[in-house]
Formats: sequence, structure tokens, C-alpha cells
Amino acid sequence: MERQKLYKHLSNPKTAIHLTTDTWTSSCQKINYMVVTAHFITEDFVMHKRVVNFREVDTHKAEDMARELLICINEWGMKNVMTMTVDNAKTNDAAINIIVKELPGIYENGKHFHIRCMAHIINLVVKMGLKHEVYHVKNLQDAVKYIRASPQQIKTFKQAMKDAAVESQRFLCGETPTRWNSTFELLRSAYDVKDAFVEYSHQDPMFQKTVGRVPSHSDFEMIKKMMEFLEKFKKKTEKVLCSTKPIFHTYTREILDIEQHLRKHETNPDFMFMVPDMKDKYDKYWGDYDTISDYVFFATLLDPQCKSKFMKVVFTQMLKAKNKDKKMSADEIESKARAKVIDIECKLDKFFKTYLERSNMTSSSQQETPEEVVNFDDENEFFGSYMTSGSFPSTSSESQLQRYLNEDPIGFDKGYDILTWWKNNAVRFPIVARMARDILGMQISTVASESTFSNGRRVITDYRTNLSVVIVEALICTQDWLRKSSLPIYDYDEVYDVLADDELAIDIVDAIHNLKLTGKRSGN
Repeated sequence: MERQKLYKHLSNPKTAIHLTTDTWTSSCQKINYMVVTAHFITEDFVMHKRVVNFREVDTHKAEDMARELLICINEWGMKNVMTMTVDNAKTNDAAINIIVKELPGIYENGKHFHIRCMAHIINLVVKMGLKHEVYHVKNLQDAVKYIRASPQQIKTFKQAMKDAAVESQRFLCGETPTRWNSTFELLRSAYDVKDAFVEYSHQDPMFQKTVGRVPSHSDFEMIKKMMEFLEKFKKKTEKVLCSTKPIFHTYTREILDIEQHLRKHETNPDFMFMVPDMKDKYDKYWGDYDTISDYVFFATLLDPQCKSKFMKVVFTQMLKAKNKDKKMSADEIESKARAKVIDIECKLDKFFKTYLERSNMTSSSQQETPEEVVNFDDENEFFGSYMTSGSFPSTSSESQLQRYLNEDPIGFDKGYDILTWWKNNAVRFPIVARMARDILGMQISTVASESTFSNGRRVITDYRTNLSVVIVEALICTQDWLRKSSLPIYDYDEVYDVLADDELAIDIVDAIHNLKLTGKRSGN
């Protein structure tokens, strides 16, 4: 029943769907699973995400992955898949190229269909910096590794924390080689209990002999600087991992904040050996606006706080960062940035016209702003001829998109909700609001798919290794559809039918009354 309800919505051509996908190998079954998550914004401007696929995929080859993804799209009857967000594996690039050939009618033949996961790119950028061994960090890593090596050493360190009067309730975190943020957590947890290391060295004579040197004050001074440097990347990662509300419109401001952060530290003696490699990795994905999806810039224009004014700042900053050799003057940068804004506006206008065509409109002026009937003074032929000559400015010739872009950006508000704004302004810009709703649902990370694997580990355990892949998918998908955190996709006709059913209403009231009586008897 839940699948039928979801199918009815996903198979609607008006529903713009954005997919995220990833693969995971069960350690119990040794089966490689692929998860697909669908994201969309309904007509009431509420964002939804649903797991629609959790199936076995034979290999990690592009052909096999593309085949399973196309099967998923066809089985759900999806007719309007706009984007797919994946990580940066080369096989994903090849799989996307296969998929776009089978999805006709997508924007620019699928050139912008592929959205790269921002969290993975941030991870690659930071790991490029951390590959350079920092003496103070390495010393602390060795110390933490030694302490966490046995229960007795952990117990001794906890006693050292008490003896050193350490107020922090945190304990030393371990490190995962594939996750850079685990290094950050290690540094932060060690810094919080820094006074305990010297005390521990007094209680464990083998500590200094094994590690070589007890972490000192100078080590923790550098650790503090490193934490402050990495804090920016950690916050960005946490922000882009959100999949319950639209954040696609923040893409440009987030990547430029990272670029500014790197530029700020590239002359810092403590980090100048790390930043160049990090900047090279950043430039590979975000250094050139021509390599970034048009949808990213469309979303910025459709953010009422930004629009074209902010877009010019974005392109100016990108051009300045690219102009390392000072080959372009300030005026040339200004001119190129202005031209790029116009280019993006033209592309968005072209995209907007496809929405007009879907609405069976032949021109933006016929339906959007119907001309008012003006009763001219029949006795004043001169004034009447002026009003009908078209020699005065008229707003009726402007499209909804032009009117929207020509309005000044709204003021900054920390509690601002972009979906609420578009919902409130959908009457003024109905077609633009529909376009914004479709674009703002795009995903900048694959966290929605990756988080499903955590549920997969709870479903597939050592005691459930014989579960068939069909049952595994049924358990994971149904749980996702029914859980309270998933907003229901209401069929309003069905809701009205229920509300109009007097007998059902009486049954509900009686059931609630009985539950209250049962609760009183049990003391709850």
C-alpha cells in the first residue's frame, strides 16, 4: 500500500525527482548492495526523501550500476529525473554517461545531470593537506594510539584525568584512516584532556619509552591552531550533510567561503606547506565556473537573498582566484563577471521557457500578466492614441522571471526559509515558483543514501545472514516510508473523504477514550 502511494507520486510527470545513490558491501552476507534515494518537493513546498531501492548489484562496473539504476527508474515510472548526486569515483562518471543516453528530454542532454557530492570533495581537499606529516600532530597521534591499545592503559589514563583535575567528560577518540574528520575529533578530544598526558607519563613508565616524547605545551599550541584551521571544513561538512531541507541554493557561497579560508592561510607559516596541495584539489572541482553545473547558478539566482547581484560577486571572486598570474586587469575581471551573469540569466530564461511550454503558454505575457481593460476618454483622441501607441513603459511585456530578477534582493534573515518564501510568493510568480521548487530539491551530498547503510547493518546481522535480498529491501524501504521522520505525502481527496466520514470519526473518538481509560487503570 505504501509503495502504491509513493508510485502514484513519483510516476507523475510534474514531480521533479533528484536521486542520490551509493553502494555498500555487507560484511555478514558479502553481498554488494546499491541504495537509491529519491528527493522531491511537493506542490505545498514541503521537501521529501524516500529510499526507493536497496538491491544487490553484481559488480562496481559502470555498466552494472547504470543498468540497476535504469531498472529502478523504470520500475517506479519516473518520468522527470532531473539530477543524480554521486561521489567522485570514476565508475560513477561512466555510469552517469550511460544513464543520460536513456533519459530523453533532460536539460542540455544531461550535461548538468551529474551533481558531485560536496562532502566527498571537502574530504579530498582536507586529506590532501593532512597527507603532509605535522610533527606535533604525529606525536599526539602516537600517544593516543598507545593509550587506547589496551583496557589497562585506558583505565590508567582515566585515573590520570582525575588526578590532573581534568573537567572534561570526553575521552580520547580513535582515528579512522578513511575519514579526515576522525583526525579532527582525535585532536579535539586530546586537547580537552591535555593536562592528563604528563600525569599519565608519571603513572606509566613505558609511555615515554614507547612514544618517544610526552605531548607538551608546544604540541598543544600547534594542535589548537590545527583545530581552528580544520574547524571550517568540519562545519561545512556538517552543513552539506543535511538532506531534510533545501541547501542547494547555498552551494556557491559555501565553496567560496572555503576558497577564502584557504587563501587566508596560504601565507601562514604553520600551514603554507599544506595549503597549496589543498588549493590544487579545490581548483580541480571548483576553481573554474565552467566546470560547475548550471543548476548551481540557477539555484543562486532563485534565492531571493542573492539573485544577480550576488552572482556577480561569485564570478568576480572566481576570476580573481583564477587570475594568479595577474594577466587580467580589474576592469577585465569586472567585465567578464558581468558577461557571465548575463549568460547565466539567459540560460535560466531559456530553462524558464520550457516551463511555459509545459503550461501550454505561447508567451509569458498572455497568462502571467493579463492586460487590464482600460476605458479611455472617447472625447480625447490625442490621449487615447498615446495610451495605445506603446510609447510608455509597460510591465506587461516582462516575463515572470524578469520581474522576479528585477526586484531587489530581500534582506538577510538568519531564520529565513526559502521554501516558505516561494510558497508565499507563488501567486505572484507561479511558473518561476514551480521552477524554483524543482531546482531547490537538488542534493549536494550523498548522505541520504549513505545513512541508509547504517540501517542496513542493523537489519543484516550475524543472526540474519540468510535474509534474501528481496526481504532486505522490503524491510529497509518500508521502514523508511513508515518512520515518523518521513513526512507523509497526503492525498488530499482521501483526507477529505476520511474527515467527512461521521462513523469513522465516532470510532476514532471511542478508541481514544478507551486508550485513556486503559492508561488510567495501568497508572500511566
